[in-house]
Amino acid sequence: MSDTFILNGKETPFEKGQVILEAARNGGIEIPTLCYLRGASPTGACRICLVEVTGARSLMAACSTPVAAGMEVFTETGRVHQARKLNVELLLSSGKHDCMVCEASGNCRLQDLAYFYKITDLRFEKNEEIYPAETENPFIVRDFSRCILCGRCVQACNEVVVNRAISLGYRGAKSKVCTGGDQPYMDSICVFCGQCVEVCPVGALTEKKAVSLGRPWETQKIRTTCPYCGVGCQQLLHVKDGRIVKVTAVENAQPNEGRLCVKGRFAYDFIYSEDRLKTPLIRQENGDFREASWDEALDLVADKFKGIIEQYGPDALAGVSCARSINEDSYQMQKLFRSVIGTNNIDHCART
Repeated sequence: MSDTFILNGKETPFEKGQVILEAARNGGIEIPTLCYLRGASPTGACRICLVEVTGARSLMAACSTPVAAGMEVFTETGRVHQARKLNVELLLSSGKHDCMVCEASGNCRLQDLAYFYKITDLRFEKNEEIYPAETENPFIVRDFSRCILCGRCVQACNEVVVNRAISLGYRGAKSKVCTGGDQPYMDSICVFCGQCVEVCPVGALTEKKAVSLGRPWETQKIRTTCPYCGVGCQQLLHVKDGRIVKVTAVENAQPNEGRLCVKGRFAYDFIYSEDRLKTPLIRQENGDFREASWDEALDLVADKFKGIIEQYGPDALAGVSCARSINEDSYQMQKLFRSVIGTNNIDHCART
């Protein structure tokens, strides 16, 4: 059952338990934010989503303030814009946000906000770089100088994929996102699912293999299904000049809901391997292989199967379905062995 509140002078419905940010978006009003992560606990860390609530002594964070019936909220007042602009300036001065050479340029929420609020000069002195970038692991570049401590990566790791590999550590100017014992990713319990990279709103976390391969506006996004197992995770291939430069998850898509594993996100190099077979090979009597057509190869396999069944019976054959197969293919595989060949010797290579 929904109730209503007043949003920018207009009566707007909301659902019980919603915060101002969610209710406003449902009402067609977009409130900017950097730290908010759908499905995770609100933190109010970035203070970009500040709104004015009648009767409140100060501006309120829309991402963490529950809506109440009759509440009067204003999202575009001069006071709100001034506070948001100030917070963006403070974040820009927190580190090295040089957009021209940043890998996230064109896909950076902080850059978008700086442009929206027309910030051309910084009133505050930039913080000195404390922690060097971590580039040792083969998948993720961690550039602490660009981190704005929004906490989205921590929430994604702890609440979305529940790996609990990272947390916010230290205090004051030395605060940083760190692993247990502040070890490099390679020495931590990180499984390199890349969910932290997926949700980072700036250039603090980027795909190492994608560095300098293409800007966001130069790539075409192609939706497909991950080939690595039968789950069917939805992913976006970022393609430039006919080659994949990186892979991201599809938000709000079943079954993965914006998540991918390390294989789905990073292991696409096999596509361009020179060792990939492009045609069937048949072993000759001398042990060497020769190329063959699909019809010839399939006919040979079928004849071999028939010969084994005729001589030893159907239970002399067994089938193992591939873990990369979709459910429909695995179903057809077991149907082939049970109904056509006549044996129950069928299994799946990912069975535990």
